[in-house]
Amino acid sequence: MRNNNCLIYIVILLFGLSIQAQSKKWTLEECVKYALSNNITIKQSELDTKAAIIDTKSALGKFLPSLNASTSHSWNIGLNQDITTGLLRNQTNQYTSAGANVGIDIYKGLQNQNNLRKANLALVASKYQLLKMQEDVALNVANAFLQVLFNKENLKVQREQLAINEKQLARSIELANAGSIPRGDVLDTKANLAQNQQNVVMAENRLLISKLSLAQLLQLKEFEEFDVIDATEIKEDVSILSQSPNTIFEKSKMIRTELKIAQTNLEIAQKNLQIAKGSFQPTLQGYYGFNTRISYADVATISGNSILMQPAPKFWNQFNNNKGQNFGFQLSVPVFNGFATKNNVERSKVNVEKSKIALEQQELDLQRNVFTAFTDAQGALKANESAIIALEARQEAFNYAKEKFAVGLMNAFDFTQAQTLLVNAQSEVLRTKYDYIFKIKILEFYFGIPIIKN
Repeated sequence: MRNNNCLIYIVILLFGLSIQAQSKKWTLEECVKYALSNNITIKQSELDTKAAIIDTKSALGKFLPSLNASTSHSWNIGLNQDITTGLLRNQTNQYTSAGANVGIDIYKGLQNQNNLRKANLALVASKYQLLKMQEDVALNVANAFLQVLFNKENLKVQREQLAINEKQLARSIELANAGSIPRGDVLDTKANLAQNQQNVVMAENRLLISKLSLAQLLQLKEFEEFDVIDATEIKEDVSILSQSPNTIFEKSKMIRTELKIAQTNLEIAQKNLQIAKGSFQPTLQGYYGFNTRISYADVATISGNSILMQPAPKFWNQFNNNKGQNFGFQLSVPVFNGFATKNNVERSKVNVEKSKIALEQQELDLQRNVFTAFTDAQGALKANESAIIALEARQEAFNYAKEKFAVGLMNAFDFTQAQTLLVNAQSEVLRTKYDYIFKIKILEFYFGIPIIKN
């Protein structure tokens, strides 16, 4: 009996956890953080950063000496040369040889130094690129999140109007039965109700599509129960509009990632130019080599008039006796290589100029984007304020029309028109509200205020 009770308790607990998981609603902060952790494009950018780290290690490794060791073991059959004595002998034998070589760049036209600096700059650029990708994803998630909120509130408006129309139809039937309004008004009310039902279905579809879009942006595999919180946590802060566009632009020049990427690319192009010029200079390398040989063949010795065969010397004795070393320096002076070096330098100069132009263009684009975002935010705020005023007027007009329709002083067609204008005004308030919230977010983004507060 106790086991059965425990089993029932576990089933109830798991069922409760399942219901809780399904009823979870995501906040904007949770959506952004989840996207930053799971977005495929961001993961690819993170891999690019890891590759840049490897390139930095490779550039650092060029300062270190190179060490290569080799060994071989061979079988010689028939007439061949003894590698230890140099004599030709007709025999079957085995030989072992071993060697090691060390090389180091002493001077290479500062190419190694410039390659390391370039690799470090490339690593910085890849980190900036990753940050830019994260910022873009955060903005896209915020936009998709606000679109879901707009569709949720718009669906509420359509459902409220549907409920009003259902009550209005019942009232119209009563008035028609009492002879206060003609039967045609009842048919108009029914047609209006059918239109409202269609509007509700369309609003539900738009909400579902916006949820799917946000879920796909988050890379969610299971999004059937996906939902977000209501709009109560989205605050409409317009304090950023108190700043001037020039102030926002000057601030954005110091912090915007796209400018940092363009500046770093210019520095990389300048390092490439220095590396190309380094090919004009001579290079000096140092080297050291070691080798030894071991033979397993018997050694012939002459004793009087006879030849005696002695076993091969011991391995380590031969290793020490047959070893050899070589070391020295190698100087290479470039004289002529078919204009390859010169062309590389000229090509690098062109890339430097292109990077300078790209940096200037990026700064101009940033200035245009900041001023456009500021103007859009101001326009969106004014549009929202105007929509609110229009909604108040439409609400008054609808209330007046409802009173006239209730006593039979207005026909169903005119009443439907007043109601449609009210619904459109409500939708316009919602649209302008979320439009200006997003545009304020963009303006704050340029000013250095993150999409979500850490």
